[in-house]
Amino acid sequence: MLDKVVIANRGEIALRIQRACRELGIKTVAVHSTADASQKHVLLADETVCIGPPPSALSYLNMPAIISAAEVTDAVAIHPGYGFLSENADFAERVQRSGFIFVGPPPEVIRQMGDKIQAKAAMRASGVPCVPGSDGPLGEDGDEILKMARSIGYPVIIKAAGGGGGRGMRVVRSDAALLNAVTMTRSEAGAAFGNDVVYMEKYLERPRHVEFQVLADAHGNAVHLFDRDCSMQRRHQKVLEEAPAPGIPDELRLKMGARVVQACQEIGYRSAGTFEFLYENGEFYFIEMNTRVQVEHPVTELITGIDIVKEQLRIAAGEKLSFRQEDIVVRGHAVECRINAEDPRTFMPSPGKVELWHTPGGPGIRVDSHLYSGYVVPPYYDSLVAKVIAHGDTRESAIIRMGIALTEMVVDGIKTNIPMHQDLCQDAAFRQGGTDIHYLEKKLHL
Repeated sequence: MLDKVVIANRGEIALRIQRACRELGIKTVAVHSTADASQKHVLLADETVCIGPPPSALSYLNMPAIISAAEVTDAVAIHPGYGFLSENADFAERVQRSGFIFVGPPPEVIRQMGDKIQAKAAMRASGVPCVPGSDGPLGEDGDEILKMARSIGYPVIIKAAGGGGGRGMRVVRSDAALLNAVTMTRSEAGAAFGNDVVYMEKYLERPRHVEFQVLADAHGNAVHLFDRDCSMQRRHQKVLEEAPAPGIPDELRLKMGARVVQACQEIGYRSAGTFEFLYENGEFYFIEMNTRVQVEHPVTELITGIDIVKEQLRIAAGEKLSFRQEDIVVRGHAVECRINAEDPRTFMPSPGKVELWHTPGGPGIRVDSHLYSGYVVPPYYDSLVAKVIAHGDTRESAIIRMGIALTEMVVDGIKTNIPMHQDLCQDAAFRQGGTDIHYLEKKLHL
């Protein structure tokens, strides 16, 4: 097992990684910005290293500082969590070249899956269904681009090959808007991602966002941990997730699970990862692969009983998966609400001091958070401050438990989006299941 791990992240995921390390007897090094010296995982770490001032570019994105922290503390591995440098192939490469273990997939796989065009090509080769599209980068010939769009059928969406997080994409519904959309997306992609390559796909009008969690070791073993529905989104950002996805036929679920496992093995994947799909009219269409642990991983943990972060650490240590696909059984249903420090109506960030913090409890309730009474939420980072996860024997039971938990939760001193989640738990369409990715924005009149 790994002796000492640098946690190259902050907030709830940093604390989550630390807890997994402590369970496995692994010492932890917390790297932090000057704004995060009072973070819970920093206070509990075996060692701490300040890596820079508050701006992410000078701290959590500062590769030399993070690697230096591993060197001065004699750590053996670096866990990137999610966000920041977690899907940066150059960082993974530098970590390995410096003699440390990167807790994640090989750099070449991160690079391949980070390029949407390469990723789709790899998926097609593995028999994973993809959205009809250009099957490669768009060229400069306007007539060819127009011809392709007509062949695919409007509406189409122009996407940046190096994009992510809902950025670098435009929906086009007619010839008249197409070429200008391609030009603008190219320009934005070059500025935002340093890569101006764009491609075209059929735009699905009312899809759901369904994803499959996978784990793979360095010995050729891979499994899926079934699926999650992440269709409750605002501006392409997930708000509420659940597992398993409601209304998916079991036969189709198992078929898709087998396909993503095969794809893992063929691309040489290692660690935890997620295959993201759009699901419409009973068909799955691959959109991207996240080569890291997901924010929403707890819902999968609660229905399978598998600790995904501990498995990441075991895989990084060179161990084989301790279970086979047939050992993984879905038990009940789980729902997760992302609690953000933001105004529930305007969605403006709400940093500040947490005057009072009280977490809910009871059967089937889990809260992942770094908050405590007196903690000051800084204005420099993502607004996620907690995740409330509810598990029940049935989907209805999980939603009822979530509603109760949200009424018990107290976060005084800052504004949060708890009222929005309370409303969602009472929403008839959500309770029925199967809402599409546009439902929440329509509900909120965005």
